[in-house]
Amino acid sequence: MNSVQVEQQSYEMPPRNGFTIAHFLTVADIDRSARFYERVFGGRILSRGDSNGAPGYIQIANTWLIVNVGGGPTPDKPAVTLSVLPDPDKVSSFMNIRVADIQACYELWRSRGAEFITEPKDKYGETRCYIRDPDGYIIEVGQSKPDFTYG
Repeated sequence: MNSVQVEQQSYEMPPRNGFTIAHFLTVADIDRSARFYERVFGGRILSRGDSNGAPGYIQIANTWLIVNVGGGPTPDKPAVTLSVLPDPDKVSSFMNIRVADIQACYELWRSRGAEFITEPKDKYGETRCYIRDPDGYIIEVGQSKPDFTYG
């Protein structure tokens, strides 16, 4: 396994120093999505959002997920509208989760209600499969093969 040395030693949301990266998903129901990521992946709900437009924040392992309902343009993004996927079979990005034991994760997360598109399949350098979340977003789950290296 390759390791990467970074200057920042502590990752938290919000960050006290440096920066933290979070993935934002536009969802139909904040609570439903937060509960899904909590139940399936053992995420920790930091904030459930509210009816005034505050998003939900979920910590999942070493990353954060922000979930909020869609909406029209705002002063800081005047030409952008956020909406859930109109066609869940056409995506331009997805979350990628790397695991140590894909078969164990497949069985555990399936028992917690994850809906997998297929069972794990061998692919160059990895074994992988995909989950759909309640809004149709796909999440790749992959395990690198023992001799595979990045870069």
